Amino acid sequence: MQEYLDIYLTFARIGCITFGGGYAMLPILERELTVKRNWTTMDDLRDYFSIGQCTPGIIALNVSTFIGEKRKGIPGALCATTGFLTGPVIIILIIASFLQNFAEEPLVRHAFAGIRVCVCVLIVQAVLRLWKSSVVDLRALILYLIVFILHAFGGLMPVKIPAAVLVLMAGAAGILLSMQRIRATGKNNGKNSGKEGSAS
Repeated sequence: MQEYLDIYLTFARIGCITFGGGYAMLPILERELTVKRNWTTMDDLRDYFSIGQCTPGIIALNVSTFIGEKRKGIPGALCATTGFLTGPVIIILIIASFLQNFAEEPLVRHAFAGIRVCVCVLIVQAVLRLWKSSVVDLRALILYLIVFILHAFGGLMPVKIPAAVLVLMAGAAGILLSMQRIRATGKNNGKNSGKEGSAS
C-alpha cells in the first residue's frame, strides 16, 4: 500500500509544479523519476513521450499513466493518473472561480506573460535534450528534416498530412532504418569472422 501511496504523492507533486504540459515537463520528470527515484531510464521516458504524443489525451497525463503501469501494473497506472490530475484540477477550479474578475488586471497579465516565457524555456530545453539523443546520425537528420518540412509547410501543400500520420510514418521509417543498420552490422561481423578464419 505504501508503494501505491508513494506513486500517487509523487505524481501529485509533479502535477502541481508542471507548467506548460507536454515537453515542458520533460526536465521535471527526468529529475524526479530518473535521477531521484530511478523509476525509469531516460530512453524509456523519451519512448513514453513519443507514444504519448500519438495516442489520445494529454502527453503529460499519458506519460504518467505509462510509468505508473510500469511500476505497479494497472493499479499503479490508476494511482499515477489520479495523482497527476489531483493538483491541476483543484488549481484550475480555484482559478476559474476568480480569474474572470481579475483577468484584466495589469498584475495578472504580467504574471501570465512571465509564465509563458518560462514555459518557452522549458520546452526549448526539452527539445535540445531530445535532439541530442534522437538525431544521432545523418539518416536521423534527414528523417527529421523531411518530417519538419512536411509539418511546418503543410499549409502550402495540396494536401496537409495530419500530425498523427507523420508520427506513424516516422515510426515506420525508424523501424526500416534500424533493420538496415542491423543487417549492415551482421554483414560486417560476418566479414570480420571470415577474415579471422582465413588468418588462422
